[in-house]
Amino acid sequence: MRSDVMKEGLARAPHRSLLKALGLLDEELSRPLIGVVNSFNEVVPGHIHLRDIAEAVKAGVRMAGGTPLEFPVIAVCDGIAMGHPGMRYSLASREIIADSIEIMAQAHPFDGLVLIPNCDKVVPGMLMAAARLNIPAVVVSGGPMLAGRFQNQDVSVTQMFEAVGAVQAGRLTPEELAELEENACPGCGSCAGMFTANSMNCLTEALGMALPGNGTIPAVSAARRRLAKAAGLRAVALVRENLRPRDILTMANFRNGLAVDMALGCSTNTVLHLPAIAREAGIELNLDLINEISERTPHLCKLSPAGRHHIQDLDAAGGIQAVMKELLNNGLINPNIKTVSGLTVGQLLEQAKVKDRQVIRSVQEPYSSTGGLAVLRGNLAPNGAVVKRAAVAPEMLRHTGPARVFDGEEAAITAIMAGQIKPGDVVVIRYEGPKGGPGMREMLAPTSVLAGMGLDKEVALLTDGRFSGASRGASIGHISPEAAEGGLIALLQDGDMIEIDIPNYRLAAKLDETVIKQRLEAWQPPAPKVTEGYLARYAKQVSSAGQGAVLS
Repeated sequence: MRSDVMKEGLARAPHRSLLKALGLLDEELSRPLIGVVNSFNEVVPGHIHLRDIAEAVKAGVRMAGGTPLEFPVIAVCDGIAMGHPGMRYSLASREIIADSIEIMAQAHPFDGLVLIPNCDKVVPGMLMAAARLNIPAVVVSGGPMLAGRFQNQDVSVTQMFEAVGAVQAGRLTPEELAELEENACPGCGSCAGMFTANSMNCLTEALGMALPGNGTIPAVSAARRRLAKAAGLRAVALVRENLRPRDILTMANFRNGLAVDMALGCSTNTVLHLPAIAREAGIELNLDLINEISERTPHLCKLSPAGRHHIQDLDAAGGIQAVMKELLNNGLINPNIKTVSGLTVGQLLEQAKVKDRQVIRSVQEPYSSTGGLAVLRGNLAPNGAVVKRAAVAPEMLRHTGPARVFDGEEAAITAIMAGQIKPGDVVVIRYEGPKGGPGMREMLAPTSVLAGMGLDKEVALLTDGRFSGASRGASIGHISPEAAEGGLIALLQDGDMIEIDIPNYRLAAKLDETVIKQRLEAWQPPAPKVTEGYLARYAKQVSSAGQGAVLS
């Protein structure tokens, strides 16, 4: 076993002595040592219950004849960090999470790992670590939050952010806002729509790194605890079978994951995370692959924020396995791929079925014939930009309008709240990329205020930053090269005409090359916003969004 290097033989008597200081018996030390990576904290709603999940995991490990050893990692709540400088740390935390797991698992060579994430950057950070370390590992998340209820409708944090704009526009009273505030987030779990956390938890299941149900079983369900026990059992089995992450995270499984991504209409942030995970597994995921798979994969689920259904509805309809079965029946995924269950994708899906065609449509009657995400290119984004096509109103799929340019999110929000943005405008928020932000902040506040004011079908928003999975409308992010690197977005001025053509994957500024050259010659990069600490180091090392915003 891998752990023998720290516990076997005469020279390791001091090491065994220290392990026995934990209360471990020789019998426990002789078993596979399973690191239980717990992202519990008392700040993040998606993580507040993870002690309970970890205890279930450890029970499963012990039942299988292993010895669990728990250690923590950090987690940021994107919703709480939203709209202020704290959001700069969210994406940057992904690298810290991956690095800290590497440190713990190499300094104390566990035989296997159970990874317990839930929220946005924790899931990809843990998957990056698993691929990097390549020791047997299984993921079990904390599960999604149930939807709240307001005015006889299911709601989530999306409606909470949009309510700010609705109050500003006089479409909601302050008293109604207060009632919604009390009910939008009813308890523990990752926020209830197909936002980034749930997108990544669903894709972890689709990638074969989690057991069936990981993406959709509600956080409060007893089935979530049973799943955690099963994950603990499988962790020990994976060690004995020597089944490792890179045996599972192959190009074929990433293609499967992208197909599920397109069918679900996942968060645009998956376009940052999947390439970063693939890179750790020694695989290059070119952004153009997303459009290739999107072209042939129909959009089958319209989940919040794009539609009225929530993750609990997807779970009741058969979950990710049912979506994959629908794709498999139509030749859209590969069944001959290993998963952490010990079965192939095809074997896992034998019993899966769609239980509600209102939630999971057939390939023959999809919401659209193409997938939920699109990568756009053009002079504004030669290295790519991304849009959640599934959440764009049909009338905004093609749009040309004048730019309203803002250097940072705060200035844009001020203008939106003051009623300075008019129908037809294209709001441009720049210097929010991985380097320029730094940290590539999410822009849920401006998109939600626009939606709450009823402008999401009339106004587009472009940024070199990124959007929350809760964003909807013609919100195009990840523009690369970013403004801080001298990308064309840095040269835009108010009134420049911007052309958006999502069906043809195009994003361009209608500017003459001579004008672009003159503006570039006059452009000076701004001074760094952060000059010390982790973010300053991050800004110097981080790659572009088009490369997954990984550290060099």
